[in-house]
Amino acid sequence: MRLILASSSPRRREILKRLGYKFDVMSSNIEESTDKKTPHARVMDIALKKAFSVAALYPTAVVIGGDTIVYCKGEVLGKPKDEKDAMRLLHKENGSWQSVYSGLAIVCKEKKKILRGYDVTRCKARELGEDVLKGLAGKHLDKAGAYAMQDKDDMFIERFEGSADNVVGFPSELFLEMIKEFEND
Repeated sequence: MRLILASSSPRRREILKRLGYKFDVMSSNIEESTDKKTPHARVMDIALKKAFSVAALYPTAVVIGGDTIVYCKGEVLGKPKDEKDAMRLLHKENGSWQSVYSGLAIVCKEKKKILRGYDVTRCKARELGEDVLKGLAGKHLDKAGAYAMQDKDDMFIERFEGSADNVVGFPSELFLEMIKEFEND
């Protein structure tokens, strides 16, 4: 079984490697937009679009797509556009509970098999001062919510309930359940 990760995320690559899988990487380069309103539907829809875009090029491969967002105070928070937007996100999250949703889609066009799901982890952000937030604002422009729990220098998240891998962007427990459907074929 040829496995392709439809993502350029180094964190997703690290987790998949740690799980012991051999895979190729092919970034999907799709527009990460959706008309879905709920956080779980949004991440599953975008993950599916990513997987389909790569599966169209490699129909015999098993393709994994993923997407992650933060949901805080009724707002979906994706990747910040710039440092000013990162400050807005960090202010919203500062001292608050939020939910991190990661969607996963696994597709094999040849076998006409499509699986998708999501995981959610609740995170509590520390209450940080303005200077500390400014220092964080430019560090994680490529991450949903503008923070990186896995970064040893980023102390924004005080505690979490659920999967740490999910917050990083790849729900490993969900993946291991879903991939069984493809490994048993």
